[in-house]
Amino acid sequence: MPAKIKYELVDGLREKLSRTKAVFVGEYRGMTVAQSTELRHKVREAGGELKVAKNSLFAIAMKEAGLEALPEELMKGPNIFALCYDDPVSVAKVLKEHVNDKTQKAFVLKGGLLETQQLNLAQLLALADLPSKEVMRGQVVRTIAAPLSGLVNVLAGTMRNFVTCLDQIRAKKEEEGSAA
Repeated sequence: MPAKIKYELVDGLREKLSRTKAVFVGEYRGMTVAQSTELRHKVREAGGELKVAKNSLFAIAMKEAGLEALPEELMKGPNIFALCYDDPVSVAKVLKEHVNDKTQKAFVLKGGLLETQQLNLAQLLALADLPSKEVMRGQVVRTIAAPLSGLVNVLAGTMRNFVTCLDQIRAKKEEEGSAA
């Protein structure tokens, strides 16, 4: 590969890596075109992008982007790199689902980098088990709203009891008035 093309590839990768929140590494040896296309589509929907690049060029691009180098064991073999631009958990979930898919045996997830933290396979799978950003936001809102809704129910209960008491007084007065 001519040097000029290599520089252009590294520049393109560096630009993409400067925007990423995480990089996940998998080995794609033996994947069919249909499987890789499907995986690319799912990762894109999750807010990421899959890139195939020479390991040495990818390592140079990571260094130029100011990212920590991936461990040597991750940078062996024909790798595909998942770049996460939005929510790393969503991309990790897609990759885990693809690994667990019984119809494919070619894709092997290895590990990655989450911001500055290196992740081994177990940590990456644990990340995939976390709830998505939207679910966590919903849980936070419910947690914040729970005491407020409890207060509203208490205040509504007091008003409900007051109205019931007034209704009982009215019914008693009507009963006394019709009895007289």
